[in-house]
Amino acid sequence: MKLKSTAFAANESIPAKYTCDGQNISPPLSWDEAPAETQSFALIVDDPDAPGGTFTHWVLFNLPAETRQIPEAASDTGGVPGKNDFDTFDYGGPCPPGGTHRYFFKLYALNHNLELEPGIEKADVLRAMESHILATAELVGHYTRKS
Repeated sequence: MKLKSTAFAANESIPAKYTCDGQNISPPLSWDEAPAETQSFALIVDDPDAPGGTFTHWVLFNLPAETRQIPEAASDTGGVPGKNDFDTFDYGGPCPPGGTHRYFFKLYALNHNLELEPGIEKADVLRAMESHILATAELVGHYTRKS
C-alpha cells in the first residue's frame, strides 16, 4: 500500500491550513493496493518529537474495506473515532511548541473490524489490531510553528 496526500509530499512541510496555525482541518489522504483480504483500515497520526513523548493527533479505526481516501476536512469518514491527546475524537493538527516536528500518518489494512468502543485510546487500538495487520503504509510530514 502507498499512502499519499495532495496537500503535501512525503517528508515535506505540512501546509499551515492543516495545523493549529490555520484552519486545523485534516488533510486529504488516499491509498491504493490494499490486500484483497482487507476487512477494514485504521489510521493513526502522531508526533514522536513532542516534548512529553509521542503525541497522538488522530485515531480512526474500522474504516470500511472499500475506502481509498479520506477527504480534506473529513467529518464523516465512515470509520470509528478514537481519542487523541487533545482529548477530542477528531483530527487535531500539528501544533508544536517550537522547532520542527515530524508527523507520521500511519495506515493499517486489517483482516477484521475491531470490536472497540468509540473514543478508545491509541494504545488500545494498537493492541487490538496486533495480530490482524495485513499491510501498512506511512506518510511523514514536517511542520515548524511560526512564532
